[in-house]
Amino acid sequence: MSTVTLHCIHDPLCGWCYAAQPLVGAALAQLGGRLALRLHGGGLFDEPRQVDAELAQHIVHADERIAQLSGQPFGEAYRQGLLAEDGTVLHSLPPTAAVLAAESLDAAMAYPMLVAIQDAHYRRGLRVAEPAVLAELAEEIGLDGASFALAWARADGHAVFEHVQASRRLLDEAGGQGFPTLLLEADGRRAPLQHHHYYGRPEAFVQMLAAQLPALH
Repeated sequence: MSTVTLHCIHDPLCGWCYAAQPLVGAALAQLGGRLALRLHGGGLFDEPRQVDAELAQHIVHADERIAQLSGQPFGEAYRQGLLAEDGTVLHSLPPTAAVLAAESLDAAMAYPMLVAIQDAHYRRGLRVAEPAVLAELAEEIGLDGASFALAWARADGHAVFEHVQASRRLLDEAGGQGFPTLLLEADGRRAPLQHHHYYGRPEAFVQMLAAQLPALH
C-alpha cells in the first residue's frame, strides 16, 4: 500500500490553522492508513507578544470570519477572558515545543497535542504558553506528565528554534503564503493543496485528497 505525506505548516496560535483543524482531522480519520501527517510549526509569534486593545480587536474580527467560514467555535473564556485580560501574552514557541515533545514520546500523539492546544486556547481561554498548562494538556491526552515535562524541557530551546527555521524554509520552498500551508508529498514531489476552498466542508476535503492518493494495489 502506498503512503503519502500530508505536510501541515502551521502555528498553534493561528486562527486559520484552527479553521483547518476539522479538515486535517477528517483526513487522518478516514485516510490515516494511507496518509502520514507531518507537522511543521512556523512560529507566528516567535517572540512573546502582549495582547493590547488594537491586537485584540484585529484578532476578534479575524475570528468572526473564521467562525463564519469554518464553523469552529470560539469560547467565551477566550473572547471575553483571555483576549480581554491584562497581561495576556501570545508566544508560539512553548506550545510548538509541546507538540515536538509529544511527538518525541509517541509520534501518533503530535496531532492530538496540537488539537488539545488549539482547543485549550480558542475554546477554554487557557494560557497555552505556560508550561504548567501544557503539562496538563499532555496528561489529558494520555501522556505521562513527568515524561512530557522532560521532553518539553529538551525541546523548548535550540530544538524548537531549529524546527521553526526549517518550517519557514519549507514554506518558502513551497511558495506558501502563510499559515496554514498544506502540501501533499508523493514519490518525492510536493504539491500545495488549495485547502481554503474547503473550510467548513471536511468531507469534500477528504474526497479531494483521496482522489490525489496513489491507487491501491
